[in-house]
Amino acid sequence: MAQDRVEAVERALTVLEVFDSPRDAFALAELAEATGFYKSTLLRLLGSLARFDYVQRGEDGRWRLGGSPVRLARRHAPSRHLAARVQPWLDRLAAETGETAALLASHAGEAECRLTALPEASLRHDLRPGSRWPVKRDDDPRPLLPGGSMTCVALPTGPGEPPLWLSLSGPAGRLSTDNARRALEAARAALDEAPETEEP
Repeated sequence: MAQDRVEAVERALTVLEVFDSPRDAFALAELAEATGFYKSTLLRLLGSLARFDYVQRGEDGRWRLGGSPVRLARRHAPSRHLAARVQPWLDRLAAETGETAALLASHAGEAECRLTALPEASLRHDLRPGSRWPVKRDDDPRPLLPGGSMTCVALPTGPGEPPLWLSLSGPAGRLSTDNARRALEAARAALDEAPETEEP
């Protein structure tokens, strides 16, 4: 309802939504074009967001996400316990295959990257935690990747939990689907065998 709206908050959130993009940084003019706000308005909004570390201004004058969105994202799924178990295997997959390794989830026609490990290669799938994309089926979380490919294997989940996958993605043809699947299945098997510990 109208009385529940705070215009300044909605404007600030509109600015943050622009950063839900493959791009890492934006010039003020680019933010103005994306939001439709005057630059003077944007500077006030960005100043407030920067004070709470939701955005940061680099030495090049371009604006990037700050540390607060990542800090808050860590407060919800995946749990710290799951992240502690999965992240080392993502790091290992990325190092051994040279491709982007990720933990994906899907629900209600949308997939989301929960965790990721990026390879050293400059040409890579630059997937980040929090990235989302529409999917036609909840049992296939792969996004459209023009010029690229993604291979996924499902992880076991409990009742009521969203489906989870380990994935490897990168330029098409650099890592074969068979080799990617073998690497992912080996990681899944190792995770299945790893002892469960209580989350603090």
